Amino acid sequence: MAVIGAGVAGLAASIDLASQGCEVITLERAAAPGGKMREVPIAGQRLDAGPTVFTLRSVFDALFDDAGDSLEHRVSLRSANLLARHAWNATQHLDLFADFGRSLDAIGAFAGAAEARSFEAFAAHARRIFNTLDRSFMRASRPSPVELVRRVGWAGLPDLWNIKPFMTMWQSMEHYFADPRLRQLFGRYATYCGSSPFSSPATLMLVAHVEQAGVWYVEGGMHRLVEAMAALAQRRGATLRYSTAVSSIDMAQGRVSSIETTSGERLFVDAVVCNADNNALAAGLFGRSAARAVPATPAASRSLSAITWNAVACTSGFPLAHHSVFFSDDYKAEFDAIFSRRQVPVSPTIYVCAQDRQDESPPPPGTPERLFFLINAPAIGDSHEFNQAEIELCAAHVFGRLRSCGLTVDRDAEPMTVTTPSDFHRLFPATGGALYGPASHGWKASFTRPGSRSSIPGLYLAGGSTHPGPGIPMAATSGRLAAASLMADCASTSRSRTVAMPGGTSMR
Repeated sequence: MAVIGAGVAGLAASIDLASQGCEVITLERAAAPGGKMREVPIAGQRLDAGPTVFTLRSVFDALFDDAGDSLEHRVSLRSANLLARHAWNATQHLDLFADFGRSLDAIGAFAGAAEARSFEAFAAHARRIFNTLDRSFMRASRPSPVELVRRVGWAGLPDLWNIKPFMTMWQSMEHYFADPRLRQLFGRYATYCGSSPFSSPATLMLVAHVEQAGVWYVEGGMHRLVEAMAALAQRRGATLRYSTAVSSIDMAQGRVSSIETTSGERLFVDAVVCNADNNALAAGLFGRSAARAVPATPAASRSLSAITWNAVACTSGFPLAHHSVFFSDDYKAEFDAIFSRRQVPVSPTIYVCAQDRQDESPPPPGTPERLFFLINAPAIGDSHEFNQAEIELCAAHVFGRLRSCGLTVDRDAEPMTVTTPSDFHRLFPATGGALYGPASHGWKASFTRPGSRSSIPGLYLAGGSTHPGPGIPMAATSGRLAAASLMADCASTSRSRTVAMPGGTSMR
């Protein structure tokens, strides 16, 4: 078996397949594992430059347990008490906590008792949505609407209707909250799936429950998680090869038979799990034969991209938490700019990860810390190259906005590492820089996302552009679903013995 891509999904598939006795080779074009969960070096330190929020720990506990190992013995994790700090200006701040009662009290003090009661109702609804869809949809292999109804059963139909698939996230926020700041805060969960709260279904409220159920700090940074996954795959017998790009997935007798690397090496395999954006397959980046495996993602259907800055710098003023969010003055204008005009918003919402802070413990004054700044941007990296003047103008808006909220960042200590949609497109080809696959806009979006099995026998799909969608735990789940589908198909198919061919390496 071959796995293309050592991101979270590819590593999860590699672990499961190797643990079940398969001969697995995992090929990664980058020099290290991780995919989008990457890091960058600055001033001799390693900084997270991808996903920074670790939730649904149970997904990874199960992955390690099923492989006969233990996540807690391989990765140092600590539960967060303070989930995130939110700001609208220099005086309006709101914290959310792992302790639901503390969040309830904070919202009551911030926006009044009525809004606190609304938050209680909102959280209960988000929990019901999650419980309804967890096994019936998210952990199922690409169920259709009919299959989803069958899975929940007649008794579950009222809960299925109550997930409000035909209401947008923003409409749901208007239903629950009178305070526009709370609509922004909880509507923002749509961006966890790379989508606009004004176009995505209210179903994405479930993300609020996922975060309320627990956020963890990963000691040393998020990349330690993928390093532990890569090490586990190797302990179970998988071979991991980095700096090895695949140029084609080839067929024989109507199914996958081999893959070829850019160096000309050919590996003969029984099956392939492709942990790449599905549009890379559709665009022919893995050969003409594999291009028919999935439909292409139209540029208009792409999810959010981003512009990010990594820095090791001192800060002063605003009391950053590990996760802090500074909201724009006009949320609708922000998403209109991104999805309608395909432009970087002039006044964006800014996410800041202060990697060295845990809960409410700031570093000593004057101590440089590892920082990650992110704003949402359109996925136009294949049609627009961001030049230095644009980046500097954008930085002026971002860091000026932070100053207006009370946060001063010393930008002169060390050069910042900037990543634009153009850079993300180069890192993840055929995406335009989209970081979440297709956007989750409209109730049908979740059902049109490809499942584990492609249209080509022997070729399986995994990653954030595949069901059940983007996010660290969802990517891991997609990898496990791909491995399970592959093993189920192998068990039901009898094939004759295969042999290595001259000039290639057999992985059968």
